[in-house]
Amino acid sequence: MEKIELLSPAGDMEKLKTALYFGADAVYVGGKNFSLRALAGNFTNDELIEAVKYTHERNKKIYVTVNVFARNNEIEPAEKYFKFLEEIEVDGVIISDPGLIYVCSSVAPKLKINVSTQANSLNYKTVEFYKTLGVTRVILARELSINEIQTIIEKVPGMEIETFVHGAMCISMSGRCLLSDYLTDRSANRGACVQACRWNYQIREVNSNGNFLDMEEDGHGTYILNSKDLNLLDEIDALYSAGVCSLKIEGRMKSEYYLATVINAYRRAIDEFYAIGSEYKNNPLFQAELNKTAHREFTKGYFFGKNDRTVNYTDSQSKGTHKYIANVLDYDSEKGFATVEMRNRFKVGDVLEVLSPNDSFLQKITVEKMQDEKGKDVNDAKLVQQRLRLYTAVPLASGDILRIEEE
Repeated sequence: MEKIELLSPAGDMEKLKTALYFGADAVYVGGKNFSLRALAGNFTNDELIEAVKYTHERNKKIYVTVNVFARNNEIEPAEKYFKFLEEIEVDGVIISDPGLIYVCSSVAPKLKINVSTQANSLNYKTVEFYKTLGVTRVILARELSINEIQTIIEKVPGMEIETFVHGAMCISMSGRCLLSDYLTDRSANRGACVQACRWNYQIREVNSNGNFLDMEEDGHGTYILNSKDLNLLDEIDALYSAGVCSLKIEGRMKSEYYLATVINAYRRAIDEFYAIGSEYKNNPLFQAELNKTAHREFTKGYFFGKNDRTVNYTDSQSKGTHKYIANVLDYDSEKGFATVEMRNRFKVGDVLEVLSPNDSFLQKITVEKMQDEKGKDVNDAKLVQQRLRLYTAVPLASGDILRIEEE
């Protein structure tokens, strides 16, 4: 079996570059149309051409989401779009709608088709059916256990199987939700989900005076539809043994810092797994990294079967243990300074931590001297996206990120 693929979301070009720099083997992106993350930055056709070129130059893969449930007036535009994607040689398209699978295979036969998790593939007969249509890969429903996943792989040899391993979970079956559309007229199945499941709800009895009734888990509020975040970092060995070919991270609308942190942790864990086997999960570093960015309480979902403890009652989302401070743009080893772009306020005396795919990972930098681009000393970096020279002997590289522990 080939080495397992680490697949990252990329909501825009900068996030794509971040994901590849921190170790993703492949990225999935959305165009301006037909994508279930319509509120992400997404890519114009010209940007897709650039993204494919950039990704392939690094011997990585790029998949494009075409995973809306289409209406009649979208069929002809979809035909043109599939032809375009085939022409620019994307590595695959992610589709939910059976009609669009048919359209794609008809007008762009060279395009590899990956069936989206939105298609709710729960059994081997469904996967077998997609194989008869020429589908290359199926992204299984998130509600399956490892035993069910393994059975599907054994029953349908030759089909690539992709599973989600990390990120936000939907309260509805594989994301097929009507709640957002009902409450706000923004359809989740059309790419405009308002994430109404993350809201704090109250209940009211209307037959008498209409007063609100007590329904509190604690002082934080009542998040009765808010799922915990998936985290299968410690199950890489089981997924590999089952025959899963791709481990997928959720989050096309997440920040560069989130992607860098999560991809870096999974990349290091996967590499450690290949080096020493299942003992990789005894390294406390990997899970600690995942706690350094914003997330909800973690769960393994339905990996081991039925689970009635997947709702996150505490809050909508908790901040991580560390804060995103700056992006490293360049490092001048002769002059001993890094050019950085500020993301959150920091000052002389602060101790910053390096997030990097290189050997500088986790090294500490005490801010002793920094200057603006004109060489003027700066003691307090508080101008948004200001470029600064940060003097340090720690060798940094373009693409590295600096963060600080939250107080």
